[in-house]
Amino acid sequence: MTNPYSDLPKRAFWRSGVADHSPLAWPDIYRPRFDIDRKMRITCAGSCFAQHIGAQFKRRGYNFVDLEPAPPMLARENWHKFGFDLYSARYGNIYTARQLVQMLARGDGSLEPSETAWIDPDGRARDPFRPAIEPDGFSDAAELARDREWHLQQVATLLDNTDLFVFTLGLTEAWECVADDVVLPTCPGTVGGTFDAAKYRFKNFSFLETLTDMNRFIEIARARNPAMKFLFTVSPVPLTATASDQHVLVATMQSKSILRAVAAELYDSHDCVDYFPSYELVAAHPMRAMSYMPNLRNVASEGVARVMDVFFGSIGGEEPMAEAESPTMPARPAPRAAAQDDDLVCEEALLEAFGQ
Repeated sequence: MTNPYSDLPKRAFWRSGVADHSPLAWPDIYRPRFDIDRKMRITCAGSCFAQHIGAQFKRRGYNFVDLEPAPPMLARENWHKFGFDLYSARYGNIYTARQLVQMLARGDGSLEPSETAWIDPDGRARDPFRPAIEPDGFSDAAELARDREWHLQQVATLLDNTDLFVFTLGLTEAWECVADDVVLPTCPGTVGGTFDAAKYRFKNFSFLETLTDMNRFIEIARARNPAMKFLFTVSPVPLTATASDQHVLVATMQSKSILRAVAAELYDSHDCVDYFPSYELVAAHPMRAMSYMPNLRNVASEGVARVMDVFFGSIGGEEPMAEAESPTMPARPAPRAAAQDDDLVCEEALLEAFGQ
């Protein structure tokens, strides 16, 4: 007897594609939809896990776009602390699709949020949309405004300097301003600012809302740059905490399921979109949580390295280039090593302190 399953490859069956292999060696799990080479201008954004992806593109000698490099006087060990060398501009973590779309709108001037500055008790100012980039805040609101003006000028040019936009979908939960529905990367009162229930409200984006925002992002990007391609991933990092009134495990599964379904819909709807299964390579149950640290949240450096090796092995960039060969990176130690936990800048992780 013949049927549609008769001639399917081994990767299509659970036993031959998963169960018969070590979880560290699933063959043929990712087939790139389009070529990615070292000449492509690659831009990266997203949640904390995206920092690993950007770092590996740089370490392996790809043409990684960085429109806001660290100033020469800042010691390299402080680059991440001040929001440099994380992404393609100094915008910090972008956790939701709505935050991404609104960042571009702020960059082109079509959105001017009512929220402008959070003033600390000592008079120093924090950017509500980048609260962690200055650990001690700006000296005052005027200095913040000057830095933000420069930053948004770079954001306005981001799409024009991109051939491949890599974005990691991280969360569906967010906090937004009641006055204008503008989304913040953190809840006021955690990293900076003061929480006021009359000014801020919790928002948990649905599948349809997230899909609409991501389609809007693609529309904006392709209008500026018709040849742009997109590589989407879903962060395997669970929620640190939830404000949804659900158990945090249930809230995590809901959020990640929505984001994974959105990524699938985008892949099916757009030939210019590819999806890489970093989420599955870390969080799927055959992995037995072996890629996580003991807290079952942070991804161990060995797990990150495995994910990155699968990706770059699939696109033909298995080995990191020698430092002298790399056109985009100054010398760095241990070019193949994944970023350690303490190298990441993750405001969402700070919520853990409130659960002690």
